[in-house]
Amino acid sequence: MGVKVLTILEDILGANAEKARRNQDQLDKHGILTVNVMSSPGAGKTSLLLQTISRLKQKARIGVIEGDVASTIDAENIKKQGVPVIQINIPGGCHLDANMIENALNNLPLGDIDLLLIENVGNLICPAEFALGEHKRVMLLSLPEGDDKPYKYPLMFTEADVVLINKIDLLPYMEFNIPAFHKAVTGLNPKAKILPVSCKTGEGLEDWFSWLLDEMRKMRRGGSVAC
Repeated sequence: MGVKVLTILEDILGANAEKARRNQDQLDKHGILTVNVMSSPGAGKTSLLLQTISRLKQKARIGVIEGDVASTIDAENIKKQGVPVIQINIPGGCHLDANMIENALNNLPLGDIDLLLIENVGNLICPAEFALGEHKRVMLLSLPEGDDKPYKYPLMFTEADVVLINKIDLLPYMEFNIPAFHKAVTGLNPKAKILPVSCKTGEGLEDWFSWLLDEMRKMRRGGSVAC
């Protein structure tokens, strides 16, 4: 039984990876930088997206795919910003997959998008295992979650291109060892860019916006940004 389960898992991941490659080909064709934003529930993904749209919508045409177990609350808030958004609900699920993203892409005006932000389902395990066709992966950790999460959920931090420490405005009130966190993350992923931010106060967000704009420039020059 154990061998059969492993084989099934490999087949699922293999099929997903192939679909993800096709998704990325489609995104490359349209020159759309696509960023997969992952975190636990309540870390601030939607707040990050809203701040990003508000700051960059005059510089880039932005689209959003929202992933949730239920409701359209986040998508409705995003829609108020005047950008195209698709909600994906997966009752009982814990992550988005490439097939879901393909369906969403088929319902987005890809010719009118430069930057596609995917808000994955709140979970620190499953989302990192499934490629979607994205070019970059961003891990958002909120300060109250603690500085030990890289040890408990190593894959998420190993896969991230950028790690954002959100709610940094709470640092005076929380026991969060930033140097220890940096050491843990870079031990898993030396290339990860670590940025402390606050979606409430705006602290550090300019560095995040600059990173996105730089990656978009690379996309325009090279036609693709390797994940």
